[in-house]
Amino acid sequence: MDVALFSHPKYDLHRMSEGHPECPERTQAILKHFRTTGLLEMVATRESRPVTPEALARTHQPAYLRSLADCAPASGLVPIDADTLLAPGSLQAANLAAGAVEEAVDLVLKGDLKRAFCAGRPPGHHAEFADAMGFCFFNNVAVAARTALAHRDIERVAILDFDVHHGNGTVDIFEKSPEVLVCSSFQHPFYPHRHFDTPGEHLVHTPLPARTGSRAFRRAIERDWIPAVERHRPQLLLVSAGFDAHTRDPLGQFDLTEDDFTWITGLIVSLANDHAAGRIVSTLEGGYHLGALARSAEAHLRALLA
Repeated sequence: MDVALFSHPKYDLHRMSEGHPECPERTQAILKHFRTTGLLEMVATRESRPVTPEALARTHQPAYLRSLADCAPASGLVPIDADTLLAPGSLQAANLAAGAVEEAVDLVLKGDLKRAFCAGRPPGHHAEFADAMGFCFFNNVAVAARTALAHRDIERVAILDFDVHHGNGTVDIFEKSPEVLVCSSFQHPFYPHRHFDTPGEHLVHTPLPARTGSRAFRRAIERDWIPAVERHRPQLLLVSAGFDAHTRDPLGQFDLTEDDFTWITGLIVSLANDHAAGRIVSTLEGGYHLGALARSAEAHLRALLA
């Protein structure tokens, strides 16, 4: 099969405080919905492997990685910031989430797959070079980009982030890396209030007001992202797939629906076909209304399959 879905039951080991929106039920809801709709039969399914130390070292400050390991509790919860907590199984889950994108990139660039969706958690796009924040420990999409650039024939990649929150961590990591195009659409002003205006021709920020709906969202993406991708000519497209821009999401204030995730994924597929031999690796970021998340992930995966 040309498209793979990466997951792992040990993502469930990462559970923060009771009622925390970034919870094991997120990926459980996606996988249950994929089974119910028959999507699992249409893709190759793979269990994530742990990320290699080399891939993490290419992405994050070594002292930061050591500090996370030192903070990992044997029991209970250790706060890293106000809304990001380490549980005993958190780093094992984070290693598997980052490992999924590392392996997916390797398989896509070897030609064993054309596209992959990594339905992993914890998410990653808020994790900066030397800081965890916003539910994120390792920046999964940045691991994917660094992995791709370690391949001999890859000189340029693009990261396309449609989460309702700005991908501050991704911008922080690639601020001085013009070989990595980073396009991020996001509600503004809104969390995380960092790096949303960092300058650079390879950094494309698309801030949009609360209550942005389909028409304004699509116009902004066409205006900002398409010319940037066409200038950059990436050899691989990477996606931070955040579904918290859905109108029913409790943590965002956009008014998008599943049709918008079908549309933007279709646009990404078209860009990948034009510039990157169709190659895409996507990783799950936000999305906290379980029903909307599952349906939006279905829309995304079906568009990747198209």
